[in-house]
Amino acid sequence: MTGQQPMCIICAWRSTCQKQFSLKAGQKCPDFVKDVTVKIKNNEEKQQNDEKKS
Repeated sequence: MTGQQPMCIICAWRSTCQKQFSLKAGQKCPDFVKDVTVKIKNNEEKQQNDEKKS
């Protein structure tokens, strides 16, 4: 999870969270846990995929 910010849309608790999207900018949610089922490509993978398409 290098360089990735804690966000509601990738949190494991997003379906049952009572404070979802209620935190102000810059606040860190103490309950945040990254959902391991959410796959997020890093910049290198994106660049390689773009090169393959060209």
